Amino acid sequence: MQTLPESWRPVLADELTADYYAALTAFVDAERAAHEVFPPEDEVFAALEATAYEDVKVLVVGQDPYHDNNQAHGMCFSVRPGIKVPPSLRNIYKESVTDIGLTVPDNGYLMPWAEQGVLLLNTVLTVRAHEAASHKGQGWERFTDAVIKSVSDREQPVVFLLWGAHAKKKAALIDTSRHVIVEGAHPSPLSAKKFFGSKPFSQIDAALEKMGHGKIDWQIPDLGKVDA
Repeated sequence: MQTLPESWRPVLADELTADYYAALTAFVDAERAAHEVFPPEDEVFAALEATAYEDVKVLVVGQDPYHDNNQAHGMCFSVRPGIKVPPSLRNIYKESVTDIGLTVPDNGYLMPWAEQGVLLLNTVLTVRAHEAASHKGQGWERFTDAVIKSVSDREQPVVFLLWGAHAKKKAALIDTSRHVIVEGAHPSPLSAKKFFGSKPFSQIDAALEKMGHGKIDWQIPDLGKVDA
């Protein structure tokens, strides 16, 4: 499996030497040998690569990687340039319009958020092609819990964004004496009615300003595509 980005290795060192992580690595390697697995091996830790440990300002908790062709690239809710924007991300964009007056971009590539300190972390980091949640319960949850705990252990305050029941369970890992949790319904079409109007972006920005971080520029730039 891909090597962890350098900034994360010290805080996750105990995970990398644990028995469960060796078993997880063997499982993912066996899956890749027998099936197509997303994201590609060199993008499994793309979220951690894009947002260094010391740079995290906002941690977004996702769930399972996208499981259709060319979608998953290692960041929750994000898809590669040129790929149709999935329904949940489309709803996130709609909420950004009503919440803070953004315009809907022509793509679903969220790298500009990651580069500003928004860690886009799924709780499971791999999936068998076209089989949702097929790598659930194999050890990824323990690993990503450790990522969340490691950010919570930092002295510098962070905003944790927990959308939906699955993400909200992670609140138990977070030290709320230092950090801020913003919660809401999941942006999927199934819960969109509750999601719309939840104003997550303005809540996060207000919390970041209190922390002295400054706001995130949430506007994703157009890439000149016509498929969004």
